[in-house]
Amino acid sequence: MIERRDFLKGCLACGVTAATVSVAGTNAMAAGSFEGYPDAMGVLVDLTRCVGCRSCEAACNKEQNLPEPDQAFDDLSVFNEKRRTTEKAYTVVNEYQVADKETLFRKMQCNHCNEPACLTSCFVNAYTKTKEGAVIYNSKVCVGCRNCMIACPFNIPAYSYSSPLNPLVKKCVFCYDTRVKEGKPPACVDICPQQVMTFGRRDDLIKLGHDRIQANPGKYVDKLFGEKAVGGTSWMYLSSVDFDKVGFDAHMQNEPIISNVKDFLGFVPMVLAIWPALFSGIHLLATKNKDGHHDHEEGDHQ
Repeated sequence: MIERRDFLKGCLACGVTAATVSVAGTNAMAAGSFEGYPDAMGVLVDLTRCVGCRSCEAACNKEQNLPEPDQAFDDLSVFNEKRRTTEKAYTVVNEYQVADKETLFRKMQCNHCNEPACLTSCFVNAYTKTKEGAVIYNSKVCVGCRNCMIACPFNIPAYSYSSPLNPLVKKCVFCYDTRVKEGKPPACVDICPQQVMTFGRRDDLIKLGHDRIQANPGKYVDKLFGEKAVGGTSWMYLSSVDFDKVGFDAHMQNEPIISNVKDFLGFVPMVLAIWPALFSGIHLLATKNKDGHHDHEEGDHQ
């Protein structure tokens, strides 16, 4: 017959073995990162061409059936302050005064990351990365936790406070349902009179961006923002000045945001596997003296 102590020791050993196997498997799966679908689409934005006309804002508003803005789209006083996207505006244009009194305008919207932090932070799977490159949102499963708002490195998702009983996160959806999935460019790209934005396969746009940099020495910073930032994004940018001067985070990591917590996620299965054995060990230590005392008493009575 197996002694209780031997049984508990066996449980502990099995738990440690299971934890080791589990963690090894998890680390193996976590080693790689998703680099986007091979034929995903994207947009190349040339900041040197933008004149701040806000046509893109108006087109987005119409395409997505958003409420009328507080200030008309031809009201340039909006450039007096830096704006961010909201539940009523999926894209906004901001003005930046840079060196030599040069003025640049930058359009902001969801950048549709290859490995989106909003998606990996959502525990109810409200986000989907489509093969066309769009990051779309399913309001039917959203619980309003707003983890995506915290996780996004670009500070893009906006929360709708107008309906407390129906939590909604609002952001650019790349005109996925109405345009992109049919091969058409987003409304903002289509309307732009200055051809600031170029729509196409992401791989082709990367080549186009670098070709444009090489063909115009001194005009552009030798970097394509979004090519590698946080694992790569569908929207990429060319600029004549350092990107931090037009509102980008110059210290943004190249690895996807999920990489920051992969080691932690790998630790979780170990905890789950070793948990029963851990309690068995605690129980063993707690009853050790008591068992020894009973053994001694039994010996005295013999």
